[in-house]
Amino acid sequence: MGRIINGWVVITIVLAVVIIAGGVVIWSKCSRSQAIEISVVNEREMSGEIYTGGAVNNPGFYPLGVGDSIEDVLRAAGGPTDSADLSQLELIVPGLEEEESSQKVNINRAEAWLLETLPGIGKVRAQAIIDYRQQNGPFRSINELTDVEGIGMATFEKIKHLITVTNGY
Repeated sequence: MGRIINGWVVITIVLAVVIIAGGVVIWSKCSRSQAIEISVVNEREMSGEIYTGGAVNNPGFYPLGVGDSIEDVLRAAGGPTDSADLSQLELIVPGLEEEESSQKVNINRAEAWLLETLPGIGKVRAQAIIDYRQQNGPFRSINELTDVEGIGMATFEKIKHLITVTNGY
């Protein structure tokens, strides 16, 4: 009888160790955090905008006003993602010779408020872009943006370096 009880105790201890170890592994994989990246482009390109990327919901360029805080910048980028580690903020200030490899606004996925941050795109044109892609499917190239009512070559020239389209809507 004593051996049977000892066998159950050993099995119970082994199961408890397996459950605890599994929980630790799952927790460590789910709790990996990502840094939030805030980039200040060089003065010649800045024109009142700042790039926010990394672990934010909507990476991209956002207006930067005098007195804006990091909280304002994060709010403009849709807030941090669930995996964001707010203790790890990266501030990147490229040198004058460095090439800026910033993220562009994907016109196939951007919501109206994000499209409105582009120069020359207000509420009406942002909605026209959304209506166009709903009626015609995703844009195949950024040049197709000139087919949207109200967006001519002048507006396209202002924003072509700030936009992109990706495969797979």
